[in-house]
Amino acid sequence: MAPEPTNGAKYAAEFLGTAVLMFTVGCNVLSGNKVWGSTSIACSLMVGIYALGGISGANFNPAVSFSLFVSKAMGGPGMEAKQAGIYTVVQILAAVVAAFAYTFLFWDDFNLTPSAGFGWIDAMVCEIVYTFMLCFVVLNVAVAEKGANSGNQFYGLAIGFVIIAAGVYGAGMASGGCFNPAVAIAIDVSSLSKGFGWCIAFLIWEFIGAALAAVVFKVVRPEEFGGEKGLPAVLASEFLGTFMLVITVGLNVMGRTPDGAFSIAASLMSMIYALGDVSGAHFNPAVTVGILASGRAADLTPAKAGQYIGAQVLGAMAAAILYSGIYNGASFKLGPGSGFGYGEVIIAEFVFTFLLCYVVLCVAVSTTTAAKQMFGLAIGSCITCGVNAIGAVSGGALNPAVAVGIATGHRFRDGSLGAAIAFSLVEFVAAGAAAGIFGVTHAVDKQSDKLESAA
Repeated sequence: MAPEPTNGAKYAAEFLGTAVLMFTVGCNVLSGNKVWGSTSIACSLMVGIYALGGISGANFNPAVSFSLFVSKAMGGPGMEAKQAGIYTVVQILAAVVAAFAYTFLFWDDFNLTPSAGFGWIDAMVCEIVYTFMLCFVVLNVAVAEKGANSGNQFYGLAIGFVIIAAGVYGAGMASGGCFNPAVAIAIDVSSLSKGFGWCIAFLIWEFIGAALAAVVFKVVRPEEFGGEKGLPAVLASEFLGTFMLVITVGLNVMGRTPDGAFSIAASLMSMIYALGDVSGAHFNPAVTVGILASGRAADLTPAKAGQYIGAQVLGAMAAAILYSGIYNGASFKLGPGSGFGYGEVIIAEFVFTFLLCYVVLCVAVSTTTAAKQMFGLAIGSCITCGVNAIGAVSGGALNPAVAVGIATGHRFRDGSLGAAIAFSLVEFVAAGAAAGIFGVTHAVDKQSDKLESAA
């Protein structure tokens, strides 16, 4: 049995990781890094997690520590109250030190408030939702003990990329994109001349998100708490993953973000890693249809596929209502881009929905080409590829639930319902085509299955 790091080593690791994260946040904000800021911050978190996860667990965030404590208090895996409390104090001290360091470096600071044009309710919703997402992903990829995620090597990637999903210009457009009480307190303390007090509200919102993450963790993984996983956990997984995908789509489109495709891809990738071993992490009716049509998932019956699709559509609709509410009822229309018609939309949506469904089948279903660690990155990268390639043509929906969600957010005005139906039909046909081609290119899977059965 490997020796346990000392408490001193753990606290030093938490101080170092939080300080580097906070310093990276401040430098990106003060240097005006509009395009790569989220990626820079995400990478600082990711490398810190890989470097120090084996020492302290690499929380670097009081909300994460609190979420682990709530999970433990409910009878699941997590952290004792005393350790969570000490971690929180260390993280806050580290963040404050780092905040003064970047203030001296730039001879400047910035204050913590909801962004211009948004109210406290908008900021609250964004902070709760994406702190929830961050803590939820941590619990599923780094804390869960009884699923296939145990012992994985993608945990740092999944957690770090939540920051790209949340984004400085996605949810960050409303709240500034904090998602960490230590960061909130440090920003407020280091900018006292500009005012103080918002960190208290942010801290409350973020702890609410953290507690919700622990509760939903128990819902989707009851086996971690002495229960048994059933269909409700699976459908909750599909609802939640689609919800996080669609709210990220909406906030990026409404915010006109420069890195929208990457942010959306990151949200999909992180939630796939978090929930892939719970429901398969389809989050897309076209993916569900493609897997069903492939005949390679024995437990996915037509009835169960219908339930998956229902959960996905409901998650998308709920997310659309929420992102529209954050923007005071504003929305955007689903349809061809400027200068394009439905002929171009059909081609664009077919090609990249086909790619997405085909890659899912290859890396997550096939027994020959399964990518046991990189499956989430491969699937998420299809979104980066497709949305950048055809965003100007069709918006790059690639997902009937996204199409229905966008139509819902737009209150089904301006022909949005008809557009959602048209997009969905093309995407379902693409899913069927992907299953057909997969059957040709991966026929070796069936041969392997026959050999195993004979043996």
